[in-house]
Amino acid sequence: MYYPDEIIEEVRSKNDIVDVIGNYVRLKKSGSNYFGLCPFHSEKSPSFSVSGIKQMYYCFGCGAGGNVISFVMNYENCSFQEALKILADRAGVELPEPDYSEEAKRRKTEKDRLFALNKEAASFYYKILRSPEGELGLRYFTERRLSKETMRSFGLGYAGQSSAICRYLKSKGYSDTEIIKSGLANHDERRGLTDRFWNRVIFPIMDIQNRVIGFGGRVMGDAKPKYLNSPETPIFDKGKNLYGLNEARRTRKGYMIACEGYMDVISMHQAGFKEAVASLGTAFTPDHARILKRYTDDIRLTYDSDEAGIKAAMRAIPILKSAGISSKIIHLEPYKDPDEFIKNLGPEEFQKRIDSAENSMSFEIHNLQKRFDIGDPEGRTKFEMAMAKRLSEIPDELERDNYTESFAAEYVINSDALKRAVAAAKLSGEGVVSAPVRVKERREQKNNPEREDGVVQAEKLLLTYITDNEDVYAAVKPYLSPEDFSDGMYREIALTLWSQLEEGKMNPAAIVSRYTEADEQRKVAEIFNTKLDEELSKTERATALTELVVKIKKASLARISGESDDPLARMVQEKKTMEKLQQIKITL
Repeated sequence: MYYPDEIIEEVRSKNDIVDVIGNYVRLKKSGSNYFGLCPFHSEKSPSFSVSGIKQMYYCFGCGAGGNVISFVMNYENCSFQEALKILADRAGVELPEPDYSEEAKRRKTEKDRLFALNKEAASFYYKILRSPEGELGLRYFTERRLSKETMRSFGLGYAGQSSAICRYLKSKGYSDTEIIKSGLANHDERRGLTDRFWNRVIFPIMDIQNRVIGFGGRVMGDAKPKYLNSPETPIFDKGKNLYGLNEARRTRKGYMIACEGYMDVISMHQAGFKEAVASLGTAFTPDHARILKRYTDDIRLTYDSDEAGIKAAMRAIPILKSAGISSKIIHLEPYKDPDEFIKNLGPEEFQKRIDSAENSMSFEIHNLQKRFDIGDPEGRTKFEMAMAKRLSEIPDELERDNYTESFAAEYVINSDALKRAVAAAKLSGEGVVSAPVRVKERREQKNNPEREDGVVQAEKLLLTYITDNEDVYAAVKPYLSPEDFSDGMYREIALTLWSQLEEGKMNPAAIVSRYTEADEQRKVAEIFNTKLDEELSKTERATALTELVVKIKKASLARISGESDDPLARMVQEKKTMEKLQQIKITL
């Protein structure tokens, strides 16, 4: 789905970035920019900068950045096109119908129909719960101490005994094929269409845009399965969605709570813990971790306190770790789950358990210890060796040493002996795996021009100087052209910026819009927000600019010289290069 550049720019320009971000983040003006706490990572000191002049944002802490469209994409976790639609609606801009291919049109029509169908189904289940037919379901939710407001906000419903949903959806114009594709019905030769959900309370599953993408149902009685979810559909992938995330993503607590089921999430949200989410009838996956990473790098796990819950937590910990997310375990004893805990001890006590959550490494070692009889010398030795092996897997040396010291004290082990055991375990685990990794890292470093010299950094600094002060462009233009910048993004950006400045309308935010991938937008924002030394005097800044221009020009002339295979020609070119470089002197 593509929109013309003029439309994208109209939407962007009609949504002032300070106004839009100010609805999400508390901003305070400092100099020419606004600062606040970054909504994309946890921090105590504001490093999130919003520039009204550039119409861009950038976090000097985590590197998130872009224009107003990028911000909505990142904050709402939606696509470029979806963010554009949100902002267009906000500004009252009517978007043209996008130019789809026939296949894309078919897929979009199919998805739009399924979203609409699910919305109708959710409304139907919602009404049934509040009718005489839904008395059993309403009693269940009431006995679980859910308020009417909570039931309303989660859209809770009820599926009765008959094939009512199929009849209802067909009356709304949906075909058998569409109803089956939505996952709300099954089909067999003898009975035809039959409801997937019946005699169950219904939990609509929302995506982050609050669209109904599927359903979960809890049976009334002892039938199996106890919980039933929608199958995979064109709009529902349970391995890539989390229940409650549409609300939890707005939390400002700096962490989220991952639990096991619908009722845990609902109970926690009702008690004020709106940072809770749950996987949808599937084990925690790397996709879940990647989704959560967009909002936080701190997850508190509150799985059931039984053996299955402990195993689920143990599986989730390394998945979160590999995604760059730290995790802690909320202990619920003597209760099984958050719902039971909150009902019996209340929100204040639950908050205390959150605050005293155990870090994941301690949780792992404490559960490891349960597998051994540490009262027996042989069992104790086996436990200590197993612990040493686990500690050896911690990649950071300082973290590894800290944990080693901590567990040595806790289990009354000679710390030097445990350190030797950890070192031995680490040594036995290295070799064939670690060596190629190090060679690869060296190769990447050698082939990475950003690490070879400071040319790229000089280009970023210069582009930031120019977008901060258009006078800088006039000063450097006699010496540099876009062709002097590195190939790829830097040259593309310089070419567009030079063109804008020649037309007298510099617009860095419009340059961001040329890139639709989040990583590219972040990179552009970084290029225009490289930290400058604001304490420099005018003369010192001119000297600094001269040095930057010389470095960029020198690299450019060296590239041109290197293209020649004639040694004499290279010598002549190098002499000319030095003469040109000596002539550069920036004045402001």
